[in-house]
Amino acid sequence: MTALFTSFLVLAAIQAPDPGKPSPEQFEVKVLRGEKARMRDGVSLTLDLYLPDATGRHPAVLVHTPYDRKGGPARRATSFARRGYAVAVSDVRGRCDSEGEWDPFDARHKTDGHDLVEWLSVQPWCSGRVGMMGGSYLGWTQWWTATQAPRSLKAIVPEVAPPDQFSNAPYQNGVLAGWAMDWAAMMSGRTTHPIGKGGYGGFTPTRAEDLLTTPTLALNGRRGTPKTAWFETWIRENLSTAKYWQGISYQRPEHYSKITVPTLNITGWFDANFPGAPMNYLGMKAHGPNPGARRPSLVIGPWSHGFNRDRKLLGIDYGPDAVIDWDGYVCRWLDHFLKGVENGVLEDPPVHVFVMGRNRWSAEKDWPLPEARPVPYYLRSGKALSRTAPGDEPPDEYIYDPAHPTPSAMTGDHIHGADDTRASAERSDVLVYTTPPLEAEVEVTGPVRAKLYASTSARDTDWMVRLVDVFPDGYAALLCDGVMRARCRDPRKGGAFTSEQLSTIEPDKVYEYTIDFWRATSNLFRKGHRIRVEVSSSYFPYYLRNLNSGADNVGLETKGVAARQKVFHAAAYPSHILLPIVPARD
Repeated sequence: MTALFTSFLVLAAIQAPDPGKPSPEQFEVKVLRGEKARMRDGVSLTLDLYLPDATGRHPAVLVHTPYDRKGGPARRATSFARRGYAVAVSDVRGRCDSEGEWDPFDARHKTDGHDLVEWLSVQPWCSGRVGMMGGSYLGWTQWWTATQAPRSLKAIVPEVAPPDQFSNAPYQNGVLAGWAMDWAAMMSGRTTHPIGKGGYGGFTPTRAEDLLTTPTLALNGRRGTPKTAWFETWIRENLSTAKYWQGISYQRPEHYSKITVPTLNITGWFDANFPGAPMNYLGMKAHGPNPGARRPSLVIGPWSHGFNRDRKLLGIDYGPDAVIDWDGYVCRWLDHFLKGVENGVLEDPPVHVFVMGRNRWSAEKDWPLPEARPVPYYLRSGKALSRTAPGDEPPDEYIYDPAHPTPSAMTGDHIHGADDTRASAERSDVLVYTTPPLEAEVEVTGPVRAKLYASTSARDTDWMVRLVDVFPDGYAALLCDGVMRARCRDPRKGGAFTSEQLSTIEPDKVYEYTIDFWRATSNLFRKGHRIRVEVSSSYFPYYLRNLNSGADNVGLETKGVAARQKVFHAAAYPSHILLPIVPARD
């Protein structure tokens, strides 16, 4: 019995990513600041080098950032240098001390990454093997670099990496993300600019009022930040087929097929850039050009964009296992691919997910979980959410007025956890559908999809659907959501849309909308909790408003139109949400 119990404990312990025995911190570090690397067009980028103070050659790790190489990366760079890695932290083109003009989505960021990798590989202290790591925009720089297949690049660790720009930021299925507008203002110059009264640390009344500005194009330089040509391009070029967006895209099959290296992806259930990691996991599995590239790894924890920092988010405690030794795991992973250490990394499960509510990690064979079964929960008359399909029931209605948009529950620049939706859900412009208290636990793990049958009196509008866990005390915890601009209802796989797929809306006609939530979830709805679905046409300022004008480019419009919205639930129009239900675990 004791041996069996011990085996169970060992099994449970390795459900989280296991750091094992990574390279120890054993070296002193010497730092070379302000080094220059010349790109193929003659522009020089600036780097700081953190080198083990030891003889011999070491594998290099590149951290390529727009956020100032002298800031946050220094501590992590020092730690990895102590473990025997030569770490280079570089300013991207046009930012801080690097030459060139700054544009967040300049296609030259791709070739800059390639040239930096090859520059590092031939330095006298480098073994010739190079990896990359870093979070958020630094995840972009890794994927962009990897599409160029630099000969010396051997592995990348993109953390909370965004997907292509029409799947998350600045656009989500045609809807502009308010926080992306804030990010654009903050990043409008060579160095970071504060915005609004509260800086970049959370929505203030001043900032919300700014985001009511029409046209959206007028936000350019509004908050005391420089006007930029690239922000104007963001707004005017509102189709993924534009040359500007095509140049920086990395998620099409032809790009994945050029990425030859293994990839370690991490995100959080509340990460504002969530879609990137699972999309890239699936993209590399399907299109990687070699077995190593086709075996990506994916880790999803109970975190926001600032991942792996705290066991609590917004007062909800996810338990002692919520924070892991991530750098230890990254080091063990790089030890194998950059140093050639046989440490069992290739035998690790490819997917690790944290099940909230159960507050436990689960090692999985794949994503989405093969055993998860899509189960429809129907929106019913009387605001019920039911497993039973509707009969002939009258539709639910509300008025969406762009002049008075539904306020979002998210209270910051990103998402900081399972925000409480009660205040916004009480409004007359939100439809709320709820199950009775659950008589048994229900685990939902995987992508979520809603199918709405709906009409609008306007020529265009937005549909927003949210999945909520209602606690016995009434707290309504927002887990994930999906958005869809009506005229973009036929999006290409991956969330991008083209001019051919923009579909005009006939007022008061019922259309079918398939809305893939941009975030998945893994949540145990406990006994006594209730499952809730909310439907609205705005969630401001997290998403900018649709003015309902029917214009091809809402970002250039100035006047809004109130619309009567109808959501149908009848035998012919069974609006529902598909939840990936996982069978009871041991």
